[in-house]
Amino acid sequence: MAENKTGIQQLVVFSLSSEEYGVPITQIQEIIRLPEITRIPGMPGFIEGVINLRGRIIPVIDLRGRFGLEQKERTEKNRIVVADAGGQTVGLVVDGVSEVLQISGEQIDPIPPSMSSIDSEYLSGVAKIDKLLVILLDLAKLLNDLEKTVSGVAAREKNKV
Repeated sequence: MAENKTGIQQLVVFSLSSEEYGVPITQIQEIIRLPEITRIPGMPGFIEGVINLRGRIIPVIDLRGRFGLEQKERTEKNRIVVADAGGQTVGLVVDGVSEVLQISGEQIDPIPPSMSSIDSEYLSGVAKIDKLLVILLDLAKLLNDLEKTVSGVAAREKNKV
């Protein structure tokens, strides 16, 4: 994503803790209020469980938990961003969704090592829009890592039997 130095793209911007994050709108299916989430035993703590979204079972990840950010009370502003990356659909619990922004490739810089409180391997850059800085998430890497984590947990549980 950050390699595209001329193209215009739209980002869905959401907040986590005190930072703004962006994901390309092409990876977002929809944004919903927090429904009832069904927990699944044996999953890592950041996997909240699954939801039934019009007949589709979708895993839900708490991004605060995944990135090791301080947990806080859920509010009416919390949303689930239903995203798709690499053929996987997942729900991401965020503090709130603020806007859709258009950015050009020239507005994207690499992540400074000290800028974000989350693992920089899941970040693809930072977009500068006027005075706003939006950290760009790499959903493909995040979901690939999630798949490895869940597979590892499932294998450990299987070996216990």
